[in-house]
Amino acid sequence: MATEKSQELMEELLKKGYPEEFCREVTYKYMNTDFTAGRMIGYLKKMPKLRIEDCVDEMLAIISDRDRIVEKHRMLEAQAVMNEVYRNGIS
Repeated sequence: MATEKSQELMEELLKKGYPEEFCREVTYKYMNTDFTAGRMIGYLKKMPKLRIEDCVDEMLAIISDRDRIVEKHRMLEAQAVMNEVYRNGIS
């Protein structure tokens, strides 16, 4: 099920003149969270006309940022568990 942000991204990509198949792939396969869709919408609205390659480059950068944020949160959670073990021992 597509979120409002996903639908907005799809519309924005289509308005920019990208092929429908490309728009569907970007929106529903790669930019399918509100975070990624929102970032891409912001980028598209700032840029007047982008080559498809530029759009893909930005998509990959956004995905990379998202992956980095997810990994950081996983590491923080793991560190919190380790801190708890150090404080209280293994229960």
